[in-house]
Parts: sequence; C-alpha cells; structure tokens
Amino acid sequence: MTTATTALPTTPQAARKRAGGKLRALRKNRLALTGGIIAAVFILAALLAPLIAPYDPAQPDFGNVLAEPSWSHWLGTDDLGRDQLSRIVYGARASMQVGLVAVVLAFVIGVPLGLVGGYYGRFADSTISRLTDTMLAFPFLVLAVGLAAILGPSLSNATIAIGISQIPAVIRITRAETLRLKHVDYVGAAIANGGGDGTVLFRHILPNATSALIVQATVGIPAAIIGEALLSFLGLGVQPPAPSLGVMLSGAQSFLAPAPWLAVFPGLAIVAATLAFNLLGDGLRDVLDPRGGTR
Repeated sequence: MTTATTALPTTPQAARKRAGGKLRALRKNRLALTGGIIAAVFILAALLAPLIAPYDPAQPDFGNVLAEPSWSHWLGTDDLGRDQLSRIVYGARASMQVGLVAVVLAFVIGVPLGLVGGYYGRFADSTISRLTDTMLAFPFLVLAVGLAAILGPSLSNATIAIGISQIPAVIRITRAETLRLKHVDYVGAAIANGGGDGTVLFRHILPNATSALIVQATVGIPAAIIGEALLSFLGLGVQPPAPSLGVMLSGAQSFLAPAPWLAVFPGLAIVAATLAFNLLGDGLRDVLDPRGGTR
C-alpha cells in the first residue's frame, strides 16, 4: 500500500531553506546545544591533545606521587606522579578514536545489509534478520567483551569488537527505514521511470534515511566510549602505560581512600562525554526525525 509523503525539495533554495529551519530548531533546544558544545570540546581535545596537555602523559615524576590538585597539576597526579589532566586529555583521544571509528565500521557493514534486507525481502531479509537476532541475543557489552577477548587486548582490536557489536542496531534502523521508504510515492515514480535497484536504493531511499542514521550515530558513539572504557578497565583495550579513561579507573582502585581524585576525574570525563552525545542525539532526533525515531 502506498503511503502519502511530502515531495522532496526540487530546488537548491528549497533544500537550503529546510536545512536552515532545522538548524534554527536545533539551536533552540538548549540541552542539545549544550551537548553539542561539550561533544565538540571533547573532539577538539582529542585532536589537539599534544598541544593542550601540559605534561607528557606517560612520563613519571616520583617527586610528585599522588599529589593533590594544585596550580601545577590541576587534577593531581597518580601513583607514578603522572599528570592526571594530561592523561585525561590523551584518554579522551582514545575514547573519541574508538567512538568514531567503531561507528563508521558498524555503518559500513550494517547499512548495506539493512538496505538489502529491507528492499529485497524474502530470503535475503530472512537470512539477515536471523543473523541480527542472533547477535542481539547477547547484550552489547557482553558481545564486545567476548569479541575483544577472542581478538586479543589492544586499542585496534577493541575498536573492531565494539564496531561489530553495534552492527545489529544499524541493520535494524536501516531495514526499518528501507521498509518505510520503499512504498512512498517518489520511489514508485523512480521505478516506473525505469530506475534500477541501485538508483532507487542510493539516490532515493538511502538519502532519505540519513536523518535516522545520524541519530543512531549519536547514540552509537557514547555506547562505544563506555565500551572502550570497560574493555580497557578489564585489560582488553588500551594497554598501560598508554593513557585511557578505563585504564585510569582500573589503576585508581588501590588508591580510592588516599587519592579519590584518581577515580573521580576520569569518571566525570566519561559521564560528560556520554551525556553530551546522548543530549545531542535526542535533539537531533527531535529535529530530524519528528516521528520519534525507529529505535
């Protein structure tokens, strides 16, 4: 059954007007704007870590072991005298790297599978759906830990494990959008005009599913950040002495009483990063996907 739909913009001016309206709506959402600013700060800190970090994050200073926060060390030092602020900045780089690369990996694999399953249906859809359901039977973090244990402890393997663990969610979002969009009027018109499957999928369905996929990306990044912190905490991600928020939390366990700042500041950094992307995702969902999303 054909679903009524609004015609797509036919001119660049109309497209720019619609984009401008969405941008203004996003700016009016204070929580989303705040989340976007904090997320941008984390991304910039990750990119500019060598310029921002006041000290070498791996260089011990045995004269300042477990030093409290001060003007010389704003967030204190750890049990080897390493500056906590510098390690958090570099830890944010590892978190952002995993968050962005894992989401890209999930999209590169999940989006084509979701398009194929939703558009062709039948055997292809059944096979892809069964595979997705099997992976979804395992909680995200459990699946990521299992894959990381199989692949071995390293940042790259942790990224791969987290990216694979996010593929089922991307497939489901893409499939749902494809099932919805393949019945709209302009897709039927494209088929009637002789458009092939590739034209329909990549010129009509995928561009109009972008809004839901952008929202899913902003949900996937904080999940990947938490996943990286957990894997590093368990010794399956970043390996010491390389800085990571999860590694810092793991090392802080023995010093919670004499030096609570070793756990407080990395923990706050994880909370701030994940909350920022979640707030941004909620705002983008309200603006780009007013139906409430397909999650």
